[in-house]
Amino acid sequence: MLTEQQQAQFWKNGFVSVESVFSDVEVDALRQAAGRPAIQDALEKRRASERVVHLMPLTPLDNAFRELSRHPRLTQCAAQLIGNDIQLSNSKLATKPSTPGAGAFDWHQDFAYYTHTNYDLITISVALDDVTQDNGGMYAVEGSHQYGLLDHTRDGWMVGACIESQRWEANPELVAPMMSRAGGITIHHCLTLHGSPVNRSGNPRRLVIFQYRAGHCYQLSDHIWDDTGYQVYGTPRNVVKCVPMNVALPKNRGWERYCGEPHGSVYRQIGPIAKQWNEETRRRQSTTAND
Repeated sequence: MLTEQQQAQFWKNGFVSVESVFSDVEVDALRQAAGRPAIQDALEKRRASERVVHLMPLTPLDNAFRELSRHPRLTQCAAQLIGNDIQLSNSKLATKPSTPGAGAFDWHQDFAYYTHTNYDLITISVALDDVTQDNGGMYAVEGSHQYGLLDHTRDGWMVGACIESQRWEANPELVAPMMSRAGGITIHHCLTLHGSPVNRSGNPRRLVIFQYRAGHCYQLSDHIWDDTGYQVYGTPRNVVKCVPMNVALPKNRGWERYCGEPHGSVYRQIGPIAKQWNEETRRRQSTTAND
């Protein structure tokens, strides 16, 4: 549970760190789960020794992470911030390579990747290793969750990073560490601008990351993962909350290759037959326009 002071810090700055949420014994068990062959093989395929890897979805790979995703020490914190109907949006194991000088991750807002009908989404990161300035710990811009959605695109295509560099360069006094020791957690708002530098330590840095959403959040772009929508706290209310917003849904080259839709598999909620018929219609229209 978050204290009133921690909740106030979250809403003021857009993030909060909480130490000693899990014991050394619990952290060791999570490290063992992360070291199992299925996970290590998946990390190796993604060249985790050379670059940052976000292995997702994580919860289907080992039951320890499914149980962690619904652990009361996490879900009760989420409920204090975004309400009592909590779903998992996605899960990942975020690893930085131990190679000194590798592993930077650009400034970004999570919401830019997976737009929803409102902003009641948070990210909780569980540290499996001490997170420090030397091993590429995260930094965030205080108060940036109040900026609204910033630009992460060029020519309409998602570039995976915020391109409004003045947001952190012009106000360096607002850039603050968002880190914890092993067993601690950080919580940040979906609009909080954050990023991390290279790992200089020669040691690994691993985070288990859960992105939670209020049940009334309806996803508009990106991908429906195997664990998206997992009810981790409370009871589904089957309502959708829409707030006024005017955002350009991100187009992503990876999703275009994967599912034929640059906005991700969730965006065009169209059946396979309808997709075929729509393509036939587009071809007819193209032929008519060229006549």
